[in-house]
Amino acid sequence: MSRLLKIDHKSTYFYEEVVSLSPHDVLIFPQPRTYFELKDTSLHIRPDPKGKYERINAEGNIYYNMWFEGETTKLEVLSSITVELFEFNPFGFILKRDLKYPFSNFQYEESDKIALSPCLIQEEDASLLLEFVDKVMQESMDLVSFLTRLVSQVKETWSHVQREEEGILPLSKIFASKSGSCRDLSWLMIQMLRAKGLASRFVSGYAFNPDLDTGHELHAWVEVYLPGGGWVGLDPSLGLFADEFYIPLACSHDPLLTMPIYGSFSGTKSSRLETQVDIIQINK
Repeated sequence: MSRLLKIDHKSTYFYEEVVSLSPHDVLIFPQPRTYFELKDTSLHIRPDPKGKYERINAEGNIYYNMWFEGETTKLEVLSSITVELFEFNPFGFILKRDLKYPFSNFQYEESDKIALSPCLIQEEDASLLLEFVDKVMQESMDLVSFLTRLVSQVKETWSHVQREEEGILPLSKIFASKSGSCRDLSWLMIQMLRAKGLASRFVSGYAFNPDLDTGHELHAWVEVYLPGGGWVGLDPSLGLFADEFYIPLACSHDPLLTMPIYGSFSGTKSSRLETQVDIIQINK
């Protein structure tokens, strides 16, 4: 059984003065996955860009590069897509043999290490997470059960809260407060995985809950790289492996590089951003 979704995503920047816009990059195009198919897409930008081209960045994300002429007091980006989701088993993989477990530091093959190296960078205070992670590892039988237990334990230990402020809280504050936004909890789990040598990256995109009529929004989750399994999605906000209801817009070793819109403007005053995401199922 498949589901057909219509996703409208509107981002509006309001400037406190008349400004000219620098070139902007827009990452609101779903990244390719085998469990969904794009049926229709449209992208409307106001003011109209002078040029707009589809590109691929250093980490393989599709984005639009655009530039503008003239001045404006507002930038509006409206994306509308229709996507068909197919059933997807997040555990549908077989790991390579002879993977050591438990481990103090996971070892990848030399051929993978160079590509994965940005996704292994740890924050200076990541060591404070080791006691929590090691306890989960001791209670688990193998790598998959470890990840299953870890994502569940993060969900049970840290409360998921809505936080309107941009950016991610300091790691020590997330750990001590036992709460955080989906962005904060994803970064926390990434640092837990990297502390054990597991390459992981930050994912920003849409998460659809078929039990909700409203309340859908941009979401953040984690992908960990497993030999034989590739990139496997984990959602610490819900304590689950990511299934077909997760539609990525950008993946990166650095959360700041997954923001939907990049760019700057002239002038000294600030801007204000308003975002609205509406997801509806159209074949119930």
